[in-house]
Parts: sequence; C-alpha cells; structure tokens
Amino acid sequence: MSTLTTTQRTLVRPRHTLMVDISDMKVSRDPDDVLVTYSLGSCVGLTLYDPVAVVGGMIHCMLPMSKIDPDKARLRPYMFVDTGVATMLGELYAMGAQRQNLIAKVAGAGSPLGREETFRIGQRNYTILRKFLWKNNILIDKEDVGGSKARTLYLYMADGRTTVKSEGKEVEL
Repeated sequence: MSTLTTTQRTLVRPRHTLMVDISDMKVSRDPDDVLVTYSLGSCVGLTLYDPVAVVGGMIHCMLPMSKIDPDKARLRPYMFVDTGVATMLGELYAMGAQRQNLIAKVAGAGSPLGREETFRIGQRNYTILRKFLWKNNILIDKEDVGGSKARTLYLYMADGRTTVKSEGKEVEL
C-alpha cells in the first residue's frame, strides 16, 4: 500500500515532453504529456484545453494570414494563425473536445526589436488570433503578450495548467 498522497504521486509521475517547434502544433490526451514551445517573440503561442474531454493542444504560429503565401500555407498550415488554429480546432474536435469547454491561453505576440518594429508582426498575430477565436465563440481566458521579452509556454495535460517562463521566472496563466 502506497503512503504517497495524490499530489505526491502526481509529482513523481514521469512526464513526457512534447516539443512544439516554430510553425508546429501538437495535440494530446495523455495526462503524462507536457507540451512546450520555446522562444515566443513576435510569434504567438496558443493553448486550448478541454477539461471535460481531457484533451488539449498547443500551436506556435509565425505569421498572421496565410494569404501572403497560399502554397506555403498548404505545406505548413501551422505557420499561419488563420490556417493553423483552424486545423488545431479540427483535430481537437476529432478527439472529443467541445467548443464550449475549451480554455484558451495565449503567450508571445511581442515586439522583440522594440516598439518601432516596422511590420508589427506580433501585434498582427495577436489581432488575427483574437478575431479568429472570437468568430469561433472562444474567449481568451488568460494571456501574457506584448513587450520585447521571449517566452516559453507549457501546457500540462494532466490538469490543463498552463505556465509561461520568461526572464528566469515562471508564472501560471
């Protein structure tokens, strides 16, 4: 008979890290998985988690709209907010997620070169993401966006906890 509490068993359970690269997306239903993406500057990172179906995913998008390069969007849909998030939603729904249960959290969308960045990619990524989610009746629960710092985003599949690490500090969203 184990003398460990549920919390202690959770802490000693081995975790499996799934890395989400730039222009990449991962979905999971395994409670041992931790999804992580690094170096969110002007890119935007989104986590979606359904606590009822216990499924979730993470995407790391570089650019806002696929219309700038439709051929590239067909090959790498996760590169773009519009095509990537649509594809991610489709995969989550196929795994049993329900729109009304999804919890959305966002990080990145900054201006790593400073406020005077010419193309304002981070701001545009965030704007398109908010519009896309809004049109799909999904509101952002929490976010850590803007500024010039790089961020690392984590999604813990066991409970949907989402954290952001930046400048040596990790905070829960």
